[in-house]
Amino acid sequence: MIDDDSFDIDNDEFSREERGIVQASNRNDGFHRRENRRLRNSASFRLGVLFIEAFQRPWRILFLPFSIPYLVFCIGMERLGKRALPFESREQEIEDQSPRDCIVLFPTNGVGFGHFTRMYALAKRWKKHSPSTEIVFFTTMPTLHLLYNEGFPTYHLAGRKKHKDMSSSEWNAMVEEQLSLVFAQHQPSMFMFDGAYPYRGMLNAIRGLKSMKNVWMRRGMFKKGSNIPVDSIEHFDLIIRPEDSIPMQPSEIHHTVPTTTVSPIVLLDEDELMSRDDARKRLGLPLDGKVIYVQLGAGRINDINSEIRLTVEALLAQEKVAVVLGESMLGDRLAVDLPGVVLLRDYPNSVYFNAFDACVQAGGYNSYHEVRKFGLPTVFYPNLSTGMDDQLARCLQAEQEGWGYVVENRTKSNILHAMKHLIQQPRRSIADETNGATELQAHLSSQVIP
Repeated sequence: MIDDDSFDIDNDEFSREERGIVQASNRNDGFHRRENRRLRNSASFRLGVLFIEAFQRPWRILFLPFSIPYLVFCIGMERLGKRALPFESREQEIEDQSPRDCIVLFPTNGVGFGHFTRMYALAKRWKKHSPSTEIVFFTTMPTLHLLYNEGFPTYHLAGRKKHKDMSSSEWNAMVEEQLSLVFAQHQPSMFMFDGAYPYRGMLNAIRGLKSMKNVWMRRGMFKKGSNIPVDSIEHFDLIIRPEDSIPMQPSEIHHTVPTTTVSPIVLLDEDELMSRDDARKRLGLPLDGKVIYVQLGAGRINDINSEIRLTVEALLAQEKVAVVLGESMLGDRLAVDLPGVVLLRDYPNSVYFNAFDACVQAGGYNSYHEVRKFGLPTVFYPNLSTGMDDQLARCLQAEQEGWGYVVENRTKSNILHAMKHLIQQPRRSIADETNGATELQAHLSSQVIP
């Protein structure tokens, strides 16, 4: 006799299998739509269309000397982001499904950790306040171990310059395809991008997904003539602007997307820092005396005339002063031939800030607001060639507030004078300010569909 129970079917399992089949079908359909759109927007296809039309209507041959250069001009403007693509499907690429309690975060990698740190700070607080929310990273940053250690599902795509002989259009096709697959798999209710430039592949992937809220976190204003695609802003439902120490100027580009401003975003809060003694023991530093943290990027420490070398020597010339030299995890390792210098290659280095009495650094956004929040008197060497980021104005604000000292002309005598001034400055108390990451999480969490 056959047991009737042998015919029982696990409905949940069956439904999961069904959903998987449907999702796979939707992914395939989406791929073919995206591939069709890419082909229609290609230069070869559009040039072919000109010749076919001229063959079908011979009178158009007379206009080819004009229409071909015009087509080349249009394609060039599209590549520069000054003109929208002609064949942008406004249909939904992936069939709408009920969104899940999930957010996808996309930090780009610039010259440092700025974009990544802001998104990482937000993710940590979201995880703390809403453990059930699935937080997924899609990023060009190579520091995946940091995210894995926190339990965040992470998808990595190397930046275009990491690929040999890859064109911008080829790389953007990879971005669009991979990001579309992430959306299809996780069905997020929110997507958030942190970067100065919105990639075309990303814009193609997010357009048409009506059930997903798209957020762009971007410092600074959209200035007229800025190098962003003309149709990029309107792809987003909300723009987040982290505050800076200097006032932001009004935007020169008109757009209708709502904008929200939050306090400066830093990764750690006070209770996440090591104690003074624990941090010094961890770094092998004396418990007495002054410890100065120096973070100047990729300087040539063994070049006797370099800013970083002059700075370290000026500090070591002072009585009972130790130096911690910060290295970026994204840069080359420093070869230091100076005794009494401790190298710190970690992330985030700010976890050790209680060990330090003062700091020497450039004027980047994240680093600036970290030392400001945690009360470190700082000598600034602002980078005067950063284009959109006015480091000098930011650092001069620290001077006005009484905790910063700016050195623009970094001669040996000026550096020595600045270091003597620095070691005499007392540490301030930690600023009682709201972390912008906490503000942002509270603002956005209500918009994630449970």
